[in-house]
Amino acid sequence: MSLEKCKGCRDLSPGEMARFRAIEDAFRETTAKWGYQEVRTPTLEYLNLFTAAGTLTPGMLNRVYSFLDWDGWSGQRVVLRPDGTIPIARMYIDSPPKEVAARYSYVVNTFIFEETGVKARERWQCAAELIGANTAAANVELITLSLEVLSGLGLNGVEVRLSHAGIIQALLAGLELSHGEQDRIFDQLLDGDPDVLEKLKPDKPELVKTLALVLDMKGKSSGFLKNIGAMVGDAARLDKPLADFIATIELLDELGVNYQINLASGRGFEYYTGMIYHLFSGETNVGGGGRYDALVPQMGGRETPAAGFALYMGRLMELIDTDKPADAGILIRHKPGAAGAAFVIAGQLRESGFTACFGAAGGGYAWTLDIAADKAGFVLTNVAGGKKTTCRTPTEVLVQLGGNIVAEDSPT
Repeated sequence: MSLEKCKGCRDLSPGEMARFRAIEDAFRETTAKWGYQEVRTPTLEYLNLFTAAGTLTPGMLNRVYSFLDWDGWSGQRVVLRPDGTIPIARMYIDSPPKEVAARYSYVVNTFIFEETGVKARERWQCAAELIGANTAAANVELITLSLEVLSGLGLNGVEVRLSHAGIIQALLAGLELSHGEQDRIFDQLLDGDPDVLEKLKPDKPELVKTLALVLDMKGKSSGFLKNIGAMVGDAARLDKPLADFIATIELLDELGVNYQINLASGRGFEYYTGMIYHLFSGETNVGGGGRYDALVPQMGGRETPAAGFALYMGRLMELIDTDKPADAGILIRHKPGAAGAAFVIAGQLRESGFTACFGAAGGGYAWTLDIAADKAGFVLTNVAGGKKTTCRTPTEVLVQLGGNIVAEDSPT
């Protein structure tokens, strides 16, 4: 019987892990400089965390991995987290910080069932949340922060595609549907069903036509947004979300950020209430985020504005360039009776910043260091050039390697 990994999951080779860590390192370093503090939430959460507040669409809830937690007490249903933001909101409510605005960063895996098993079922992301601020500056902070992380990975020219959940909801309100029906249509739009409006047969066919036209429009300026109210014919209900969106756009213009307004691009953000954005490197969607001001109060917390973003590590791993100069790794080989000396100098080399491993042979090393059984010294060989140098002490070895001396001279 062959042993196969679970469908939709992947093993990461050393090379892939190098790219994975490069993304993590760039993300952690950049977010820390912006004042974001790293946190972590459990892989398992109670199912009602994602159902009680209506925070996930039915399409998402039908694809979670859930099972009964038979712990002898609760017997509650738990899930492998399908989302990273909702557990952060729970943590914020459970342990509210003293700061007015909380800035969290985290690296997390999420799980979602995909029936074919071809697409990923376990997905890793680097994410950040800004809880407690509701301004255009807060929106732009998250956008520019995510772009800075991507730039640090060598991805420049990333396009920001902007939408606004509040505008979409205001447009749907004009159809005068029941609250439940309006929520259903909004959820279907976010689940990626752009044809849902064509399935409607309301009393206002012209409004449906106009709504579909607006959702299909694309623009690159705040002036584009100002025309939407006139097209719909009832600008009053759009005043607040439009003003919010325009303020964000104008600040992005001031900073020279490359963006495109596309109201239909809000897909995938179930609980978002305001600005939404996706990040594209070429045709690859590498991340996104937006504002979810209703989430914390929906979950039982106080009225608290919030926004965040996530970068999709699986997709980024396929795009980033990880070609680096050959590591100055050293392969240490020793004769019988010289094992103690080998361990001593290996420790000194590592303290000096080198990679030092034991072995009889192998590739991927810049140097080999042979230790004689008779303790006559060391033979250091440059693998690329084949040049051999005999050294009597660890200090001489380090001098040849260009490293810092970390131990007193001692022969083998």
